[in-house]
Amino acid sequence: MTPQLQQAIRLLQLPVAELNTQLEQLLAENVMLDLEEPAPGSGDAPVELDARPPDPAEGGTPDDETPADNWDDADSESPLAAAPAGDEDGESLLWSEASGSGGSWDGEDGRPEPSDRANETLHAHLLWQLETEHFEPREVLMGQALVDAMNDAGYLTEPLPSILETLQKSGDFTLEELEQTLRKVQALDPAGVGARDLGECIRIQLAQLAPNVPGRDLALAITVDGLDLVAEQQLGMLRRRLGVSEEDLDVALALIRNCHPKPGLAVQPSAPDYIVPDVFVRKRHGRWTVDVNRSITPRLKVNQAYADMVRGDSEHATLRNQLQEARWLVRSLEIRNDTLLKVAMCIVDRQAAFLDHGEEAMRPMVLRDVADLVEMHESTISRVTANKYMHTPRGVFEFRHFFSSQVTGDDGSEQSSTAIRARLRKLISQEDPKRPLSDSQLADLLSKQGIQVARRTVAKYREAMHIEPSSERRRRPPR
Repeated sequence: MTPQLQQAIRLLQLPVAELNTQLEQLLAENVMLDLEEPAPGSGDAPVELDARPPDPAEGGTPDDETPADNWDDADSESPLAAAPAGDEDGESLLWSEASGSGGSWDGEDGRPEPSDRANETLHAHLLWQLETEHFEPREVLMGQALVDAMNDAGYLTEPLPSILETLQKSGDFTLEELEQTLRKVQALDPAGVGARDLGECIRIQLAQLAPNVPGRDLALAITVDGLDLVAEQQLGMLRRRLGVSEEDLDVALALIRNCHPKPGLAVQPSAPDYIVPDVFVRKRHGRWTVDVNRSITPRLKVNQAYADMVRGDSEHATLRNQLQEARWLVRSLEIRNDTLLKVAMCIVDRQAAFLDHGEEAMRPMVLRDVADLVEMHESTISRVTANKYMHTPRGVFEFRHFFSSQVTGDDGSEQSSTAIRARLRKLISQEDPKRPLSDSQLADLLSKQGIQVARRTVAKYREAMHIEPSSERRRRPPR
């Protein structure tokens, strides 16, 4: 492989943030590189290329848009799109989306609410309380050491003996004193800080409830030896271990799910993640088009003035090497954009039904399908689709979202696994809550639609979508 090809492949697999960082570094190191100023009036609008060029016989101009196909261009032009919130550490199995957001314990319904102290870190919030609450001077020193050993989520990351060793430089402290101070720190706001593990964090929050709150004692027992079964959705086994009824267990689990798994984020919320789309997909005059987002990377060019100075001059070998590297880099960026466009056009052409009708219309597609169309190796397509995003009227998706395995129907048609999961989700959403559909019944319903899948395949798809089995989805009739 030539150095130019190696560089093109390396740039091809970089996401936007890393690519921009590397380009800025190369721009600072290579005097032969220069920023290309956009033409007046052009702004940062991406260059539009059609996945399927319109037929002139159909009428209309490239600037015309069918009103029915138009969508919010103001939103589509934004180079930043909020990333969908993902599950972290499997906590979605324990906490709902509402209770997992940043906030503090409000003392009434147990749900977190946003902090009133803007731009304040957790450490500053706790140190402020150490100064204002009833802490003795010795306790303040120990409390500061405990706060310094907490992470942003509010958990104690060092064992107490290690913290005690750091305190010996300031005085003679005992482990018993440190443990007592830790209990006082754990009573500070937000509730749950200073815990050493998830179970202790929840117990601290539950302990602040009144003793007569229904399910409180059972919830405390679950945090001692049952959170693993809750995370694995083994509620039947948990009921047998604790010897309680389904109704009592539901009440206790509701209290646990209303606890904050990361109380420190109530004061110090994590910064939102953003996705920068590499391409935009729109529908114009009845056809899906692909626009390359060229505003997300700096436009580089060879500094022609310096290039003319070293031309034919044998005394400037270093500058000539930089000139060659600059030309390679500019060409590599062109190859990256061209390849990105070709792959995006193939995906849009193949998945036009998904863009029109949703996930149930997703067609099966593998890397080889795109590789054959663009005449590239599958490994190249794999690099292109990794960490590259497409902004569509249906949301922002990674390129790899459009790839899925296939299942052959009774009529010989091919069904995408993504489409099958969408149909499963729809069937489950329409089921009778009192008589939820089992995996076997779901497989039979899909079979009637011409999709032959085994019961274990249905179970695998259902678990991948974090949907409980029928025994857990059954809702009790109102009393």
